[in-house]
Parts: sequence; C-alpha cells; structure tokens
Amino acid sequence: MTDTTISLDALTVPEVMARLRLGRSTVYDLIRTRQLSSFTQGRARRIPAQAVADYIARKLQEAAS
Repeated sequence: MTDTTISLDALTVPEVMARLRLGRSTVYDLIRTRQLSSFTQGRARRIPAQAVADYIARKLQEAAS
C-alpha cells in the first residue's frame, strides 16, 4: 500500500537538520545540488516535508540496489 497524501508542511533548515541528523552545511549542499528541493519565503529558506520524505525514500532505494 502506498501513501499518496502530500504533506503541505514547510520545514526550516534546523528542523531538517534534526530530522535527518545532518549538519547545516550538508543540508545546504543537498539543496544546492538539488537532491533536496526548497523554496524561499522572503529571506527564509523552507523545505517541504514531502521533499524530506522523498529524499529518504530515494536513499533507501539506493541502499537496496
């Protein structure tokens, strides 16, 4: 069974750092290399929660192959 619900939550960089247990530079590198999608709202960088879930799914798929 697959979940097709899209989460509309937008996370801050520190929230993504905590969820992925990665450092600030690494999160920004993932954004810069487009492995993690993001957008800016004013001066604030936001990462959709779905983008984090998609990143984790891709990493799990890579590890399985």
